[in-house]
Amino acid sequence: MNVDPASSGLAPVVVEASLDNLRSRDVRQLQEAARRGPLHVRVPSDALVEELTGSRPAFPAAERLFLAESLRWVASATIVDRPTASGAAAGQTADPASTTVLGFPVIQAPAPPPGVPRVLVTGCFDWLHSGHIRFFMDAAAYGALHVVVGSDRNVELLKGPGHPLQREAERRYMVGSVRSVHQCLVSTGSGWMDAEPEVDEIRPAFYVVNEDGDQPEKRDFCRAHGIEFVVLQRLPHAGLPRRSSTDLRGF
Repeated sequence: MNVDPASSGLAPVVVEASLDNLRSRDVRQLQEAARRGPLHVRVPSDALVEELTGSRPAFPAAERLFLAESLRWVASATIVDRPTASGAAAGQTADPASTTVLGFPVIQAPAPPPGVPRVLVTGCFDWLHSGHIRFFMDAAAYGALHVVVGSDRNVELLKGPGHPLQREAERRYMVGSVRSVHQCLVSTGSGWMDAEPEVDEIRPAFYVVNEDGDQPEKRDFCRAHGIEFVVLQRLPHAGLPRRSSTDLRGF
């Protein structure tokens, strides 16, 4: 459910969440909170996180704000220097830590508007981070973005034992929760072109990769199927540090 704050008629919901090292539990809790009304997230500043927890956050406030604003469940977000005082916020308040959430619901996507080209992105996306979200935003500039995450079986085939760290249902949910992603699917094929069955279903005009994903097999496939192959530079969002799933996973 993605609440439209302009048309829902519901009172706003305020959540305070650090979103430090964003994980699926954080996103599920925000999704559930947004069912009650347009969701505003108060992101504690670095100093406030340290005051409340005794430790500096692993990710700076600007990056945590960027993550919050990228989620389809979030209507607005701000960085705050003080915690919410009881009764001080307009609308409802919700404590995400008190919300029990189970499973990873599939996010249903409507058909893209007529005439909008379809864009394909593929990958593992084993630890969703700000670099992935910037890449999705840039890819979505070409049209309605369809992301195909690699199945657990194929990721292990390509990357070796121990991969992926997060199962395919969780990775699909996390990617599908990003506002710029129109639809997320799990691949059903094998090898570097494991998304070939999904390509037949999506029929994209563009296949977008970053420099790490520029593989000859993908170029040849696009040439044979009349799909424009686009290679984007792997750049962080303005003002944010460069992120790598390998670094975040630790292997």
